Amino acid sequence: MTYEIIKPRVIGVDISLERTTTAVVDVRGNVHATDSFLTGDNPNIGDFASRLSENIMNLVEKNGGFESIRSIGICCPSANFLTGCIENASNMPWKGVVPLAAMMRDRMGLAVALGNNAHVRALGEQAYGVAHGMKDFILITLSSGFGSCIVSNGQPHLGCNGFAGEVGHTCAVPGGRLCGCGNKGCLEMYCSSKGIVMTAKEVMNESHEPSKMREVEELSVEIISSLCDQGDTLAREVMHRAGYMLGVGLANYASMINPEAIIFTGDVVHAGDCLLDLTIEAFNSHVFHNVEDKVKFLISQFDESEANLLGASVLAWNVKEYSLFK
Repeated sequence: MTYEIIKPRVIGVDISLERTTTAVVDVRGNVHATDSFLTGDNPNIGDFASRLSENIMNLVEKNGGFESIRSIGICCPSANFLTGCIENASNMPWKGVVPLAAMMRDRMGLAVALGNNAHVRALGEQAYGVAHGMKDFILITLSSGFGSCIVSNGQPHLGCNGFAGEVGHTCAVPGGRLCGCGNKGCLEMYCSSKGIVMTAKEVMNESHEPSKMREVEELSVEIISSLCDQGDTLAREVMHRAGYMLGVGLANYASMINPEAIIFTGDVVHAGDCLLDLTIEAFNSHVFHNVEDKVKFLISQFDESEANLLGASVLAWNVKEYSLFK
């Protein structure tokens, strides 16, 4: 009798604007080895795919060989799981539609799955994090951008073309700030880190009231949040505006989706409690009354890179197996 041997490991890849990180991950989510290189060193996508392939091959050869590797999962901004492409990424060096999953499959001879940050992190939280055991939740990523993934009945809801959940690009202020997507007034431009810093500058220009924010050469969400906690009036006004926008946006979202929980990831929510407290206050004032007090607000316990690598590994486990190494 012949028994099939299940390959016990996958490759997780996290592509960010600054750095690309690769990892060997087992079925329990244990990271056995990692490596990385600067993303910007390869502005040509063909060169980048070759560099990534070389990096993975070196990592695998030093950690058990390809006989143990089942597949590859990749996390990248603006990635579309349904097409396997990075599509019109505003901040990445490669423009247009980039078929990265197919490019990597051709180079590596393994199955490759590609997903955006919110999709991938939702999978990671469901498998290994605070969403473990949940079937209906929303994951929100708040950093320089604003991403989201809906998980319904245990499965990510990606929509017809793979773009479901883009709540950050819903209109919060008609005719408002110009967003990187080309539209004006997107929620992202008021609740992401760059949006909150823009609000801080507006608040300081509107008032002559003293604030320690005026003494800071380069403002950040962490600094504004810290000053808010210290009682700085203008810093609190900044967080109040951002929290109100975010709370109303999420109240509309939850009223339509009816999730068990909203899970937050990203450096904005890890900056302090001020924003989240004000968000929950606005949320409870605007959400449909039958949903009020029934939604948990949870913060991911993973750091950003860990969340992306673990989520990418789950993506790799879920893709249909294909290998030239059998």
